[in-house]
Amino acid sequence: IYSLFRNILTFFNLLPTSQYQPTDLPPPLPPYPRKVQYQGIGLLGRMSSTGTRPSSHPSPPERPASRDSQDSMEDYWSEVKNIEEDGQRGHEDLLERGSMDEAELEEAWLQDAGLSTLVSGALGEGPAEALLSTLTRSQAAMVKKRVDNYTLTVRKRSKQPTRHVRDVFSTPNTSVRQMCPPCPPPQDTSDSLSFEVPYSEGVAAHRRGRQGDCKDCQRIRRDDHDLPTFQLPRPKLGLTRIQDLSCEDMKKIGYISLIELTTFYDGLGIELKRNRAARSKARENGIFGVPLTTLLENDQKKFPGSKVPLVFRKLLSKLEQTGLQTEGILRVPGSASRVKHLRQELEQKLYEDRFDWELVRHNDAAGLLKMFIRELPYPLLTLQHAPAFAAAQNISSPRQQIQALHLLIMLLPEPNRDTLKALLEFLRKVVAYEEKNRMGLWNVSMIVAPNLFTYRGKNAKQEEMQGAAGAAHLVRLLITHQDLLWTVPCFLISHVRKLNEAGASKKPPSSEKTKKKLLLMRRKTTEREKTERSELTDLRQGVIRVHAPQHAKISMAIQLDNETKAKDVMARFDYENGRGTRSTSRRPRQYLFEVGGNIGERSLDPETHLLDVYHVNPHCEWVLKPTTT
Repeated sequence: IYSLFRNILTFFNLLPTSQYQPTDLPPPLPPYPRKVQYQGIGLLGRMSSTGTRPSSHPSPPERPASRDSQDSMEDYWSEVKNIEEDGQRGHEDLLERGSMDEAELEEAWLQDAGLSTLVSGALGEGPAEALLSTLTRSQAAMVKKRVDNYTLTVRKRSKQPTRHVRDVFSTPNTSVRQMCPPCPPPQDTSDSLSFEVPYSEGVAAHRRGRQGDCKDCQRIRRDDHDLPTFQLPRPKLGLTRIQDLSCEDMKKIGYISLIELTTFYDGLGIELKRNRAARSKARENGIFGVPLTTLLENDQKKFPGSKVPLVFRKLLSKLEQTGLQTEGILRVPGSASRVKHLRQELEQKLYEDRFDWELVRHNDAAGLLKMFIRELPYPLLTLQHAPAFAAAQNISSPRQQIQALHLLIMLLPEPNRDTLKALLEFLRKVVAYEEKNRMGLWNVSMIVAPNLFTYRGKNAKQEEMQGAAGAAHLVRLLITHQDLLWTVPCFLISHVRKLNEAGASKKPPSSEKTKKKLLLMRRKTTEREKTERSELTDLRQGVIRVHAPQHAKISMAIQLDNETKAKDVMARFDYENGRGTRSTSRRPRQYLFEVGGNIGERSLDPETHLLDVYHVNPHCEWVLKPTTT
């Protein structure tokens, strides 16, 4: 099989219209060609509905490698050979044969973007009306395009009346407003990434500029040391990690991220298509080949609050304890028969606490870890967003590749995102021991890529050869920039605030149950306000009251100035309550939260400037409490 790969590669090099080689350096990206449709058959998918690449699609950037010439991808193809010999793959029949109807594609997109009521006719219901009112012009234009395409497709298919796009976007100035002032986005430096302006706005500005002179669009060098690095920004409102937001706000982040990603790709000349998943019933019991959500449901019965499957955490822990300094870890396969036996033992004994982890060698643990990822019935990076990951390979600008991955991470379901983060944290540790284990960043990326990205269909081999280096490069970016990718951009949080404000301004529901709930909330608010007035009759401008229910002093009024940070309030409560004594030293670390107002709940970065948060969200409550993570 390995020789066959090389022969096919040599064959394609002889064709005048196909110059793709896994190890050669492709030409730079031409200036924003016509749109390319990405509709995958496997996790990285086909590039068009015919299974062939359009002649004018974007050329992938130069991909780095650890060694020169054909041996530069040797680890990748060696791993592919091991996977083929293992013969165990998940999500074999997840894709239905045949193309998805255009109306179904658009309807599915609108549903995932929280805009399903645009096609159901009930615009006043759900989040759609509030969401539409917060979109930028380019985002609104993308939604309008989707609704219009849906309407035209349905009208061609049947004579049934449908909601026309003009009914939704009747007056641009009233139904759509600018999310930020109409000023040009700030000029990014080589080591910073702006979180303040939507990425799609930056694409438009980039296209208006002199693209040929942009250093960011130069091809990537082979050496890992030449990989562009982007520093985390330090906004005054503080950095916000994904786990710092409430589930409801993260759901809204998902809506906005999908609209923004589609708008961003449209600006790059890429039109995304989604995969159509086949309806199949996955295993509900066991460990391997079981969906992540099912595994976590089973784990949480025994370990409440679990966010990563137990078997995955155990395998990572075993590798960290015994394998980080082992030469060739992840690359050198374990014994096939031993791995098969250990798999059977895990299936039978893991939840009964009878499995002996001392019997597991580090190479066997690595094999089981990769097998677990491959055999997930629904891919870790999700089938739904596979075409978007495929498209990210072909973006010439490293900065825009990171921006695309950033939005994709926001879109992943929580179990997938948490499991992927656990994997990437482990891989970063492997790379940190490169001098001892001989596994550099590029080597690790080549080993992991064929396990994360799989190919299906009649052209799978050709597509894998064309996309091998690109897939490895994406893994390299995920490992290197994982801290940045798991930080929520400020413009998305700003969008959520506007969405919450727009939703709060709507007329409250008229159901009796809701009225009683609102009445109870008002009574509690009134009682709390009376208590606060008795302690502090008049909160001056810039004075906040912080509640700390788990401290001896449960409430404190604090005057804010331009230099007051969240860590200062935390330190003051610790001082007032004698932290450091025996009674308080065992208390879990507590963080300051903004609760309510135009946000559900947000744990504040200790470096957050509180006066800026006060101005953005003047009606929130300030609470000091432990985090849930």
